Amino acid sequence: MKIKKLTLLSFAFLTFFSCRQKNNLEEVVQIPEPEAQETQSVYGNPADVKAEKGKFKMRGLTYAYNALEPYIDGRTMELHYSRHHLSYCNNLNKAVQGTELENWTLDQILKGSDPNNAELRNNAGGYYNHNLYWESMAPKAGGKPTDSLAVAIDRDFGSYDTFKSQFVNVASKHFGSGWAWVVVDKTGKLQIGTTSNQDNPLMPEMPIKGTPILALDLWEHAYYLKYQNKRGEYISAFFNVVNWKKAEEKYLEALKHVIRE
Repeated sequence: MKIKKLTLLSFAFLTFFSCRQKNNLEEVVQIPEPEAQETQSVYGNPADVKAEKGKFKMRGLTYAYNALEPYIDGRTMELHYSRHHLSYCNNLNKAVQGTELENWTLDQILKGSDPNNAELRNNAGGYYNHNLYWESMAPKAGGKPTDSLAVAIDRDFGSYDTFKSQFVNVASKHFGSGWAWVVVDKTGKLQIGTTSNQDNPLMPEMPIKGTPILALDLWEHAYYLKYQNKRGEYISAFFNVVNWKKAEEKYLEALKHVIRE
């Protein structure tokens, strides 16, 4: 009888232990694996946006539409890139089609074409300006510039804080649609200014002249879905995504042209 009881107890223990092992194994199997980093936004892939037939192409973005959140929202980015920017690209191709301008570079068109040709001016500017705007931002960016650009900012503005304050002030006071710029002028000095509509510092007779290294879109479509009429908040938020690494590259490239000239 004792042997029978011991046998039953052993069986019960083994069954219980086996179930515990099974349950533990099941629990381990059910532990989710770490999620892969999201590379494509729910709003789609910028690489899928293609220009119509023509010389100029949509260059794409190096990040997903929602990669700049919470500072620039994904829905705004998707509409801005796939509608507004695409429209400028397509209309620029139509404006140069069948003319000698098809053989010109974009910089040559901006610097040397007829400033009274509004269709060409607006669309060439819109295409160039937006390309620089996308490059001026990046995920996990912001902070302060480093290296040569940081030295130049301290030299030309006194400090980074003074530079930032001046940029915010100039951008905030711009009336209507337009752009805020940081450019390298013909002497190699950094300058801050704005242009209206789709004008830019490469065009003749602009209030600010030079080679752009940083651009901020001041049109309402760039920020209205998130910030409504609070343009100042959008301008301040821009500094959380500024791509100083790209600005540094463009600064050094601009200096080469200054030296050659």
